[in-house]
Amino acid sequence: MAELTQRELEILSEIAQGKSNMAIAEHLVLTKRAVEKHINAIFLKLGLSEAEDFSRRVKAALIYLSQQPDLPAGQPW
Repeated sequence: MAELTQRELEILSEIAQGKSNMAIAEHLVLTKRAVEKHINAIFLKLGLSEAEDFSRRVKAALIYLSQQPDLPAGQPW
């Protein structure tokens, strides 16, 4: 997590809220392609390879949420 840029953390937060790439792009005023590039960088930095046994998007969201001390249990956003 320490390797992620501020923008990547913002995007990861949006992912953790269940937003689609298009919804993230609209909220952060980015292109959908820019969001996709950031997400790929997030996956690389978190060491999430393309494995068939789990969703990298869900795993990334779980990693993010596990690092958020201010979030009350059961309410990720």
